[in-house]
Amino acid sequence: MRRPAGLRPPPAATVLPFLSALAATALLLTGRGTEHAGAGGGGAGTDAVASQEGTRIDDPGKDGVWITSLTLPSASPSPTRSHSVSADRLTTGSDSGVFAAYEVTNEGAETLTYSVVFTFRGGDGGAVTNRTGTVRDVGPGRTVRGTVRAGELPPTSPRVTQVEVLEVTGVPAGEAPAEPGACPASGIRVSADEGNAAMGLRVVSLRLANCGTHAYSVQGYPLLELLDDGFEPVDGVEILDGSGEITTAAGPDEQPRPVTLEPGESATAGLVWRNTTGFGTAVNVPYVRVRAKEGAAPVTVTPDLDLGTTGKLGVRPWKKAEPQ
Repeated sequence: MRRPAGLRPPPAATVLPFLSALAATALLLTGRGTEHAGAGGGGAGTDAVASQEGTRIDDPGKDGVWITSLTLPSASPSPTRSHSVSADRLTTGSDSGVFAAYEVTNEGAETLTYSVVFTFRGGDGGAVTNRTGTVRDVGPGRTVRGTVRAGELPPTSPRVTQVEVLEVTGVPAGEAPAEPGACPASGIRVSADEGNAAMGLRVVSLRLANCGTHAYSVQGYPLLELLDDGFEPVDGVEILDGSGEITTAAGPDEQPRPVTLEPGESATAGLVWRNTTGFGTAVNVPYVRVRAKEGAAPVTVTPDLDLGTTGKLGVRPWKKAEPQ
C-alpha cells in the first residue's frame, strides 16, 4: 500500500557538491532481503526513497508478485525518514534508465503464464507510466525473477521514486496467448485488445491472425467460456449472437459469413457489453477462454469483463480485418 512521501530536500548549498561527485552513480533500491553490494532499499510503493546503506523494501506483494529493487540513473545521499536528496535524472538516448526487478512465485498447482502491470510513480505518488511484463511457464512452487523498464519518458515527467504492482493475471501456460512475433504450432494466434469504453458501453476486439503457412477458415462466432478467478465457469451470463440487444451504437448486427485467412491475414470479432449496475450482484469476468471455431485449441485472454448486473455479453461474428 502506498503512503504519501512527505519528504523535503535540505538547502541546495549542502547538496550540490555531493551531487557533482556522484551524478553518474546508479541508485539501487533493494528488497525482500536480497542483498546487493553497495546498494540499499527504500519502499516500492511506500514513502521511502532508498539510501545506499541497505534499507530494505517493505513490499507486501500482490498475487504472488513482489518488487525486489528499483534502479534510478542518478545518485542520492543517505536520506532519513524525514528528508531525502536526489540528483536530476540522467537520461541516455531514448530510455529513461529507470527499471525495476521483481519476483513471481506460483503458489498454485499448475504451470501458469503471468501478465503483470507495473506502475512507476513520482514523489507525490502520482503515476508516471504503466508497463506490462509477461512471465511465461512458471511451474507450481517455482519463483522466477525478471525486470521491467520504465522506458522513454517525456522530459516534463516527474522523477520516478517508486514502483508498485498494479495488476496480476495468470493463465494456464498451455492456453496463454502467444508472445508478440511468435507463432503457435497451430499457426493461429488469438489475442484481445485493451478495449474501448464510453458512457457505460464496453467493446473489446478479439483478433485471429494466421501466422502459419496454410489458409485457415472460420465461419460464425468465436466460442467463449467465461471464467472466474479460479478458472471456474461463470454462471448467469447470457452470451448473445450479435450486439443488437446491448446497443445499436456499434452498428447493425452483421450476418456470419465464411472467412478464409491466407497466411499473414487476420480476422476480428467484437465483445460488447454494458457495465450497468442495478439490483442484484455485479458480475466481473477476469478470464475468457476463446476457441476460434469448434475443435480449435483454446486461448485464454484477460479482457476483465465488468458486466455489472446486466447478465449479457454480445458477440459479433468473425470478419476479415483490414491489412495493417
